[in-house]
Amino acid sequence: MDIKKVCLVIIDMQHDFLDESSPLFVQGGPLIIVNLLKVLTFFRKNKLPVIFVRRIHRNDGSDIDKPRVGLFKSVGGFLLEGSKGAEIVEAIKPLPSEVIVTKKRWSAFFQTELDLILRRYQIETLILTGVQMPNCIRATATDAISLDYDVVILEDGTASSSIEVQKGNLIDMANMGAKILKTDEVIELLSSNAL
Repeated sequence: MDIKKVCLVIIDMQHDFLDESSPLFVQGGPLIIVNLLKVLTFFRKNKLPVIFVRRIHRNDGSDIDKPRVGLFKSVGGFLLEGSKGAEIVEAIKPLPSEVIVTKKRWSAFFQTELDLILRRYQIETLILTGVQMPNCIRATATDAISLDYDVVILEDGTASSSIEVQKGNLIDMANMGAKILKTDEVIELLSSNAL
């Protein structure tokens, strides 16, 4: 296996998902930062590709998905361009050389340039991390598998609103063909070219 064909994808690690006062807060989100930092450091040290994915919305909510229009309006918006809530948390802030893909929906592939970038980098395997498992991670994994990428999901580098939701979704993802591994396992496998 050529580890240069493996890409770390960090999804939605933004303040609005990680701040307890936000209506989008993901309960387990803050706890995974330590593992994301560990795998991100490995990728950076080995000059492997990293892509950050973020969700951004217009101030007027004209690009928000219909089921969340009511929530968006009732709280005065979220994930707004230029807001603190839309920023990726400082602990894993992207370097100027790292790619940031902006999305409007659950999947990082839906109407974005992600697939084009991955094909240009000749990526074959995606390591998916971030929040939140039943929505953005799952939708991205489903699209990635449909596009013939090998998918690895970091069990301890992804989060959901509860342990039960996390476990159920990991089982489903494994049944769909994704590999479910822990951070240290992925680093060890990449170090030995065995992923």
